[in-house]
Amino acid sequence: MIPTHREPSHPGEILVEEFLRPLGMSQIALAEKMGVSLQRVNTLINGKRDMTAETAILLARVLKTTPQFWLNQIGRASC
Repeated sequence: MIPTHREPSHPGEILVEEFLRPLGMSQIALAEKMGVSLQRVNTLINGKRDMTAETAILLARVLKTTPQFWLNQIGRASC
């Protein structure tokens, strides 16, 4: 049963809690591996930037996931 009374998790929260912390990876290291600015990663993590298709593809390549995983986070959490 999916709770209906809580805010959906932002993809940035998933990124930190499920990937960066367990991997011991910093935002700087992630940005370098993705080939993007630290600001882009930081604003995503802080919930000030939404997930884009391009970012989903880059995250999927670096973290060995799929772009759909990152794009479906919002849809799954809000169902």
